[in-house]
Formats: sequence, structure tokens, C-alpha cells
Amino acid sequence: MPRSIRLDAVLVQAVIAGALSFAHLHDLADAAGQTGWKAWAYPISVDLLLVAAWRRLRTARRDRSAWFWFVIALVASLGANVATAGLLDLEHVPAWLCIVVAGWPALAFLGGTLLVHSPAEPAVLTQPVDEPAAPEVDVHRTDEPAPVPAPAPAPVPELDPAPAPPPAPAVPAALLDHARKIAETHRASTGSPMPADVLSARLGLPAPMTSAIATQLQLT
Repeated sequence: MPRSIRLDAVLVQAVIAGALSFAHLHDLADAAGQTGWKAWAYPISVDLLLVAAWRRLRTARRDRSAWFWFVIALVASLGANVATAGLLDLEHVPAWLCIVVAGWPALAFLGGTLLVHSPAEPAVLTQPVDEPAAPEVDVHRTDEPAPVPAPAPAPVPELDPAPAPPPAPAVPAALLDHARKIAETHRASTGSPMPADVLSARLGLPAPMTSAIATQLQLT
């Protein structure tokens, strides 16, 4: 029974506070030049932004943007309550307050859009709990089988000796002199010995003959 009485009191208090804040916002908007239905729309805009920011904070406590828009809506509501308490002459509202009231719809729309379409805070992954290792059970067998001897290694077959390389072909003296002149011309023009592959391309001879010439000219 006491629990139900407490809930009813909270609801009544919330209705009274909401109605008073709603009326103060309406009076302030009307005094700032927003007459007719526009004056009634301002309290709805402030309360909706306040509710949207609060719902966002319930799911993302660390969302700074939600706290920012919650404070903005709360300041607007409290500011209207204080301003209409006799501290402000509603017959002569200052120009800056008229500007703030006129710009509030755009600000409230921006805040509501950011609150609705901002990505939600990622869920915090819980660290896995290390499971205790299973106790080791030492089992001693009395009927262990006798060890099996390892098989003897198979004999390795003897490999045939590698065949001897074919003898280098004989190089004619005239061809050797011609190759030596080409190599010396290359050394004189470049300052470095002539590579064997370049000599092979210049002579256009088979690979064994070119290798024999390069060996005699010490190009390899």
C-alpha cells in the first residue's frame, strides 16, 4: 500500500511540474512575439527534446551529445520558469531573448535529429572467465605391455656416380682471336670486362662453344 501511494504522489507532482513549465514556456514565447499556436508549440518542442535526450541517456550513459542536448532543453525550461517569475518584464522583452526564442525551433530540430540518427554506443564485451583446469589423474598400470623393438633401418642403395661433364669443344685460333678483339674493344669503350652473355649474343655461336671461348678469355 505505501508503494502505490508513493507512485501516485510522484505522478501528481510530475503533472503539476509539467503543466507549470508548459505554461511558463508559452508565456515567454508569447511575450517574445510568438503568438497564437506558435506560442503553444514552443513548450512541446522543449519537452520533446528533453524526453529524447533522456531516452538517449538511458541507453548510452557516456554519450556526450545526449548530455549536451539534455542540458540545453533543461536550461530552456528552467530559464522560462525563472524569467516568468517576475524577474523579466514581459511587456518589454529584450531583443536578444526574442532572437533566442525565434531560433529555438531550428536548434531543437537539429538536436532531435542528431539524437535519433546517431549510432548507438557499442556493447561492452565481457571478458571471458578462465575456467579451472581439469585435475590431472595419475593412472599407474600394472599390466603394461613389453616395449616393441624398433625395426632395423632399411639399407640405403648405392647411387651411381655422376657422369663426367662432356669435354669442352675445341676453339679455332681465328675464332678465338676474333672474340678476343671484341672483348678488348668492349673493355676499352666501357672500362669493364665483357660479360659472357654479351659475347655470346655478339658471336651467335652455340652455348658450349661460347662457354669455351669465355673460359679461355677469362670472361666467366
